[in-house]
Amino acid sequence: MTIGQFWQNFLKNTGRSEQTTYLECFHFDLNERSANELLALVLSGKKRATASSVYAFAPGEAPKPGNLSIVTDWDGNPHCVIETKAVQVIPFCEMTFEICSREGEDECLETWQAGHRRFFTEDGKEMGYEFTEDMPVLFEDFEVIYQI
Repeated sequence: MTIGQFWQNFLKNTGRSEQTTYLECFHFDLNERSANELLALVLSGKKRATASSVYAFAPGEAPKPGNLSIVTDWDGNPHCVIETKAVQVIPFCEMTFEICSREGEDECLETWQAGHRRFFTEDGKEMGYEFTEDMPVLFEDFEVIYQI
């Protein structure tokens, strides 16, 4: 199913206006295994949040509460629509496990930090920013509002 077909099905099945738009269509992480594992966590309800570098967004393009996004697998096949519920910006070094545990990926703050240092370092190389311990992290809470 194409992204367009998926979006039209979403609009029809949820009774939304044809003018409804989505912020982005994306997969999680930078490799196939992890992207598909994180998608499975989202679909199961365990992953209810995500963390991104503030620097990965152009000015004014960061998610805001109420935004809708399509989440795909690594190959670009759409699986669900999420709605952003809350957004906060937290320096990486001030992240707490109480907050990052909503991502559903880690059992402690130390593994979250290690995994996200790796991600932000790799992402920064692609997006043109450099990871630092005090880098602002955009932490987004979301809810799955549609899935196939």
